[in-house]
Amino acid sequence: MKIKQHIPNAITCLNLLSGTLAVMMAYEAHYQWVAFFVILSAVFDFFDGFSARLLGVSSAIGKELDSLADLISFGFAPALTAYSLLNSSDWDYTRYLALLIVAFSALRLAKFNLDTRQTTSFIGLATPANALFWVGLAYSYGGPLQLPLYPWAILLLIALSCFLLVCELPMFSLKFKSFGWKGNEIRWIFISGVVLLSVIFRLRALPVIIVWYTLLSLCALIKK
Repeated sequence: MKIKQHIPNAITCLNLLSGTLAVMMAYEAHYQWVAFFVILSAVFDFFDGFSARLLGVSSAIGKELDSLADLISFGFAPALTAYSLLNSSDWDYTRYLALLIVAFSALRLAKFNLDTRQTTSFIGLATPANALFWVGLAYSYGGPLQLPLYPWAILLLIALSCFLLVCELPMFSLKFKSFGWKGNEIRWIFISGVVLLSVIFRLRALPVIIVWYTLLSLCALIKK
């Protein structure tokens, strides 16, 4: 087999390894490193599909490997992050509810693989977006912002997170067919908001950006 056929799968494995490191960092409550490795996984997740299309070597095994890697990087890592946040509170047994994020992420990934409606957009919140929300939230708590920790709020966010992963809410993707304003209004509005939020809050903007993305998707649905 030609070397180029292995390149996308090698990048997917880097996603998996980075996600595994994120899990280890979440277990040790090193939230800045969790954010770093999940973001790195998201970069690898983008480039494995991009390289497969560029090289024309998409395969069934690559699709399955991608889902397995995503479950670790964007399912288990955010779940353990939420668990770690609850672990620092006095709410002993409720912390295990954070593991529901793994189960719902698996359902989301399986649904995505079979749903032909999601070729150019998403139905429900994508697992990378959900993961970025949780690691950004944890970074804001454990990092410079030092947000106060409210266990009941974390539990509500877990429930909302799980719902958004498998709900039927149409959500736009950032796949541009052209770069003009017409037909891409919501994408350019989102990107403008991302730039502004990133300048103001830097890495701490991650959870706010995901909320912004979800609200824009909801507004687009209402407008229709």
